[in-house]
Amino acid sequence: MTTWPSIGATPFGQTLGRAYSNKAGIGNVLNVGNFIALISIPQALLLYAINFNPWTCRRFRLTNRRIVIERGLRAKVEQEVLLDNFDAITFQQLPGQAWFRCADLIFTKGKVETFRLDGVPHAESFRQTCLKTMRGFAGVKKAGGKA
Repeated sequence: MTTWPSIGATPFGQTLGRAYSNKAGIGNVLNVGNFIALISIPQALLLYAINFNPWTCRRFRLTNRRIVIERGLRAKVEQEVLLDNFDAITFQQLPGQAWFRCADLIFTKGKVETFRLDGVPHAESFRQTCLKTMRGFAGVKKAGGKA
């Protein structure tokens, strides 16, 4: 499974998300947040394009043995965590990420943070998939299979 970070992973994207969440105004349509979203379309599109820059783009890949952060067109491994290197995954939604429906996933072993993915879109479903894969990996390893 592969997912790309949201623009809510960046500080500027989080600032935009906080501004877009401003509901002051008349009803759900005529409010400050929607007005800011309308006038900031060029900045948001630029930020989105920067996330897919061929030399610096990042993606998160879940395999049957590890979770990897890859960078660039050739998918060079930047960071990784083996599926037996964590026992819990929590997510932290920073201010401004709620509008983009993303959050940071924090992988821990005991009380020690072993890995972090920033701005994962639909973080809860990716979290559940990682946990299921980790349990399957642990089951195969426990049964004496080749993992």
